[in-house]
Amino acid sequence: MKKVLKAAGILILLVVLIIAALFIRASYMQLIPGNYTSETAVGGAIEEKYMAMGEHRVSTLTVRSDDSLKKILVFYPAELETSDERYPVVVYSNGTGQKGSQYRNLYRHLASWGFIVLANDDPESWSGLPAEKTLAYILSENENENSVFYHKIDTDNIGTYGHSQGGAAVFNTITVQEHSSMYRTAVSLSPINEELADELGWHFDLGKVSIPVFIIAGTEGEFETEVVIPFEKLEDMYAKLEAPKAMARRSGAEHQNTASDADGYVTAWFLWQLHGDEEAAAAFTGADPELLTNPLYQDQKIDLQNDQ
Repeated sequence: MKKVLKAAGILILLVVLIIAALFIRASYMQLIPGNYTSETAVGGAIEEKYMAMGEHRVSTLTVRSDDSLKKILVFYPAELETSDERYPVVVYSNGTGQKGSQYRNLYRHLASWGFIVLANDDPESWSGLPAEKTLAYILSENENENSVFYHKIDTDNIGTYGHSQGGAAVFNTITVQEHSSMYRTAVSLSPINEELADELGWHFDLGKVSIPVFIIAGTEGEFETEVVIPFEKLEDMYAKLEAPKAMARRSGAEHQNTASDADGYVTAWFLWQLHGDEEAAAAFTGADPELLTNPLYQDQKIDLQNDQ
């Protein structure tokens, strides 16, 4: 009997160890495939251009942190190390329970278009504080004579984006955090709707937003369309924004896929807003913005009347 109990105990221990190993493996798994820039369907010439990788070779830096950030990740154009130029910055906020290090392919893509992209491994991003700490890090490096980023940060061109809980975090990042006034633009991907956010204690105030915002959601899956961001709640959130704004839903995209499926237009948005790229701007401006006629998107709206 003792042998049977011992064997059962060993079996249970093995099962627990296997589950733990799978959990650890999952926590490091890349959630954005490396080939998404070439495999994701596109519906317009501008989207196609900016979904592809940019011309910049990308370098990376990982900095360990003793607080909830755990680590800060920096993706940047490799020529920054020898260049006299200053580069725009974009800070990413994570979805619930996810780590920034699971989205490396997403940052690499944006960095290849000339951005310094920052992320962290804090799985609770809603307050905007993790993004605040992450931005504070690179701003301090901008003043550190021993840093590769010394005087390489374009402090007049800083943006932020995030997905799910991170999509809601974007609104707190640009309104209530210490450096909120430094942000020039934002993209919110499948953000937690206001009602759900309040129930979870993740409040944000859209009435405080004063910079251009682009909101993107998907059209597939109960989690995306009935829990996270039902269409009517997306419309309500959009209506409350009094700043320059745009919105669209990526047809066929489920919750987890909006960050990658819509990345062509996310990249175009940041290139327009932070780089002044006129070709990228044509996705959103002019007599016939490409976003409005792209067959892969629906429920598009663009209201930039307060924009420059």
